[in-house]
Amino acid sequence: MSPLPPLAALPHQQRRSRRWVPLAAGALLLLAVLAALLLLGLHERRQDETRALDRSELMARVLADSATRNVEAAALAAATLAELLARGVAADSPEMRAALAQTLVNLPFLRGIGLVDSLGQVIGSNVPAEVGQTVRIDALGVLPDNGRDRLGPVVSARSLSDLDASRPAAAAPAGVGFLPLLRRVAMPQGGPLLVVVQINPQAFATFQQLLLNDKQFDAALVSYEGRLVAATSGVLRQAGESLTPLPPFSQFLPRLEQGRWQGDGLRTGVQLGAFRTSASRPLLVIVETGLDAVQAQGRARERGLALAALVAASLIVGSSLLWLRYILAREATRRELDRAQHEVARSERALSITIKSLQELIFRSDAQGRLNFVNERWTAITGLEPGSALGTTLADRAPAAEKAAVQALFAEHTDSSLRRAQVVLVDVAGEERWFDVAVMPLQQEGRLVGFAGSAIDVTARTVAQRALQAQLAFTGQLMEVSPLPKSVVDVQRRYVVVNRAWEDFTGRQRSDVVGRPVGSHLPADQQALHEAQDQRMLASGQPQRYEAVVQHRDGTPRDVVINKLLLPGADGQPLGILSVIVDVTEFRNAERATREARDAAESNLRAKSEFIANISHELRTPLQSIIGFSELGQMRSREQARLAAMFQDIHGAGQRMLGLVNDLLDLAKIESNMGTVHLERSDLRPLLQAVVRELGPLLLQRGLQANMQLPGTPLLAKVDTLRLAQVLRNLLANAIKFSPPQGVIDVLAERYDDDELCIRVADRGPGVPEAELEAIFEPFVQSSQTKDGSGGTGLGLAICRKIVHAHGGSITADNRPGGGAVFSVWLPAGGTAPTRPAPL
Repeated sequence: MSPLPPLAALPHQQRRSRRWVPLAAGALLLLAVLAALLLLGLHERRQDETRALDRSELMARVLADSATRNVEAAALAAATLAELLARGVAADSPEMRAALAQTLVNLPFLRGIGLVDSLGQVIGSNVPAEVGQTVRIDALGVLPDNGRDRLGPVVSARSLSDLDASRPAAAAPAGVGFLPLLRRVAMPQGGPLLVVVQINPQAFATFQQLLLNDKQFDAALVSYEGRLVAATSGVLRQAGESLTPLPPFSQFLPRLEQGRWQGDGLRTGVQLGAFRTSASRPLLVIVETGLDAVQAQGRARERGLALAALVAASLIVGSSLLWLRYILAREATRRELDRAQHEVARSERALSITIKSLQELIFRSDAQGRLNFVNERWTAITGLEPGSALGTTLADRAPAAEKAAVQALFAEHTDSSLRRAQVVLVDVAGEERWFDVAVMPLQQEGRLVGFAGSAIDVTARTVAQRALQAQLAFTGQLMEVSPLPKSVVDVQRRYVVVNRAWEDFTGRQRSDVVGRPVGSHLPADQQALHEAQDQRMLASGQPQRYEAVVQHRDGTPRDVVINKLLLPGADGQPLGILSVIVDVTEFRNAERATREARDAAESNLRAKSEFIANISHELRTPLQSIIGFSELGQMRSREQARLAAMFQDIHGAGQRMLGLVNDLLDLAKIESNMGTVHLERSDLRPLLQAVVRELGPLLLQRGLQANMQLPGTPLLAKVDTLRLAQVLRNLLANAIKFSPPQGVIDVLAERYDDDELCIRVADRGPGVPEAELEAIFEPFVQSSQTKDGSGGTGLGLAICRKIVHAHGGSITADNRPGGGAVFSVWLPAGGTAPTRPAPL
């Protein structure tokens, strides 16, 4: 009986060693999965702690900013009351009582406000019963200097009444007290007064509790000396208690004004905390949460990981056992198959020779390989008649380099199996062609008597294969050297190919991912996102482009744009998916930084405009009184020249100050986008004439003459006549102010084309230095030629430019030949569009 095929003939020890491969692989895989889950659990625990510290740091910053704003608001209220006292408003006057009451209404976090003299007597208070009492000033802390304020320590009292020096000090209930903000006022008569603003610390604690909205977090407001001012309900410490042993004081301050730590805190046990100091006051805010609470939140996830480990272990053990069973079954099946094949081999040999030799070119030769039969295909291949092949060999048609390979097919040896080779033959035209040749030895009574064989022309296929291999090698090289991370997956979403850039970006090797499902290392939500995009592309056949956040090899999250494209197969059906990752993290960071910078700039501009508007409104009321009383004084002192001159100077100064306030209000209105221009189609010539007539008295007073040059045809433009008159009035007033006596001011207007017209105001004054022609249009900027007192506030030209820009025009300044300045206003010519409002 013939021997079994090689698999069955394997040594028993080798077959046995192969059976242990599934168990060893399963054990290694189980260890790897358990290690990965353990590392994942540790990583998530560290992430929970980092997130808790990040939130504590953010809350500390928000609470510190809020406390600073409240204290600064109290300081501003104290400064306002001090200003009233300095102006002579009596401490017990109705006006002062109204100011005290209004301050408490506006600042609900205050317990009260008192006015105390240098002897401690309360001369004014929002609580009438406190007036006349004498309080212990030393209980309020160190007093500030005149005109300055100072934040004192927490006072354990409900109000100033509890500090009455005439009776023993009464202890306030636990947690009740106030934080004194003191401001000393130097009075014109008598000794200095002290404004005592009583801040309610519980207001800070209430705000902290509402903002945190989490029982696991607690916060405290602490003085820079380490004394507790206020805290949330979870902090079991008393106001005024020293907190200097805590890390903010022992590890950070005064070297750092913000920080985070893990260790001792406001509460017992290990805490995750952060602190931040106030930007302008000796206060800091501490926010912390217990490490046990943070870890407790992650225990549910860790139990889930443990369950996942158990499931994975079960699957791996089950898979290993199935693999082992499969190997044993396959060996048994192979042995049975080999035995069956051995039994039927002899009966099928003759038939297989005939079947295997049925190729396109059929030939037969003697034992030396000389051809004695070829079919008609010989003519199509070689271009010769079949008879010409008789007596020759196939090696005669082969190039010198291929002759040995062809002769080996017809070698005389005992091997009677089918011989195959791909050889090159030369046709009658001298061209080389590739053939797949199959040769079967023919034996008779154990002796070689000849060969039968066939040859298939595979020239086209070989050329195509070589071209395809070259193209695939080129394409693979292009993908490998591409700087963009790329990957190819099959329709079952298993990795087929990844390039070097993909390995560098993800930190995973291709040997670890090829053949593995896509996203097996990703969280469930990211897996769902990528799978949904793949399913959408497979359904629609269209390329997909979407953004996602993926983890870089260094552990940082990256913003990426993912482009996906279907790769078609030979039958037109999807063969795989090509994915290209573009890292746009730096672009997104730049977008966020730009947006934050723009928001900050807009906020600063609004704050500045609101401040200017509020200050200007506050100044107008006393200015109106000054101007009114100065006019009344001028009328009543006509008989007394010296007194009349004094009232005239007061009146002039008041008018100038009122002009400055009005300019500030205009500028604030324009910059805060509250003002608008109402554009109407108008002829500008009457407007120019009206402005010149309005300023005629000033021209006459200076002995000046206005030379107007206006066209005979209408100057039509869409303008707000009131706002444009304000611009022209300002330019003409400046020209009058800086022109020499008996001079001429030129006012010109002309149309340059159908789209634009220009108004010019020219004088013969000192002009503007070339380096300042653009800067004079900025707010509060004056030319160096006018800083001797002849200039104004530096706001007029800034307001003019804002108004002209709102009209869609521009304003420029130049110097005239021979001396003087020229201001040009360029405006769009009037069209036929309807009247409309436009923002300033």
